[in-house]
Amino acid sequence: MDFSPNPDHEAIVEAVDAVCGRFDDSYWSTCDQNHEFPWEFYRRMADGGWVGIAIAAEYGGGGQGIAEAALVLNRVAASGAAMNGSTALHLTMFGLNPVVKFGNDQLKEAFLPRAATGELHVAFGVTEPDAGTDTSRIATRATEDGNGGWVINGRKIWTSKALESEVCLLLARTDGEPGSFDGLTLFLVDLDPQHCDIAAIPKVGRNAVASCEVAYDDLPVEGWRMVGDRGQGFRHILHGLNPERILLAAMACGIGEAALRRATTYATEREVFDRPIGANQAISHPLARAHMELHAAATMWRLAAWRYDNDMECGEHANTAKYLAAEASYFAADQAVQTHGGLGYATEYHVERYWREARLQRIAPVSQEMTLNYIAQRVLGLPRSY
Repeated sequence: MDFSPNPDHEAIVEAVDAVCGRFDDSYWSTCDQNHEFPWEFYRRMADGGWVGIAIAAEYGGGGQGIAEAALVLNRVAASGAAMNGSTALHLTMFGLNPVVKFGNDQLKEAFLPRAATGELHVAFGVTEPDAGTDTSRIATRATEDGNGGWVINGRKIWTSKALESEVCLLLARTDGEPGSFDGLTLFLVDLDPQHCDIAAIPKVGRNAVASCEVAYDDLPVEGWRMVGDRGQGFRHILHGLNPERILLAAMACGIGEAALRRATTYATEREVFDRPIGANQAISHPLARAHMELHAAATMWRLAAWRYDNDMECGEHANTAKYLAAEASYFAADQAVQTHGGLGYATEYHVERYWREARLQRIAPVSQEMTLNYIAQRVLGLPRSY
């Protein structure tokens, strides 16, 4: 892995920072408070080609890797957009990765060009009420219709961006019963309002991008909309999950960076007892620690992205990056609130918004405890604990 300056990456940072600079914290606070999708921001990013950065050039995308996509989302989050800005984009970036890897030509030609321009919005449907972390318990069923197609029935939760999306990458059971990873198949389905009931889930933060419950009632799906092989959906979707962990790690570090920037500014300007509060080690040391932890986590997500883009095993690295970034982001955001004192609890200074969004990193898309389970069992070879 080359740690020397990368001119292409430096150009990405400069260009994305320029776009994000047009949207200040007040914009994001308003979107969050009003539960409004950030359409103006999304369109500017789409017009710049950033939404399709990881889609192949032959389909109109940027032809870049997960490393470049992660860098884009890191800069978006670090601008103060945090998760409201980055999750407006990232589902298209990682959600269609299984289609890129395993989709048939008709599927790619029908959807990738529109995704590359930002015209096509994509949701990701995996989690179910009775199958959260345990994906093997998925019960949403795809049944053959006798004409080469499928009919899907079931219910998914935490389907982010479903209200804005035209299609959803959906994991459903085509064979067997819940309790096995075999028999799960991946489809790219239309979120047809005649067969899909979508409702936003009230939640504590990241409210500009809704998280939804989606009920599928006899949803017809054409046969060519299957992604990859029948019964191999869980294995295929790993090509979405590992990039998702990498992208979330980059986003988390960005949130931490935004929080730390506000905290250090406040600690420099705020005077108590005739000197800046940042002169006190009780303030400065936690902020210094936050800086170091964010940089350490950033090194790991960059390594994980590099390994993924070079077709190397990256499960350990992607999960480690997500874990470290979630912890570093939350620590930085929490210390930003603490540094501001009572004003940290006020919306005026925005650090409470960062804190709410950083907290989510520790439970989604996978909890810190399940990440530790993965490392304990898959990396260290310890007995399974569940």
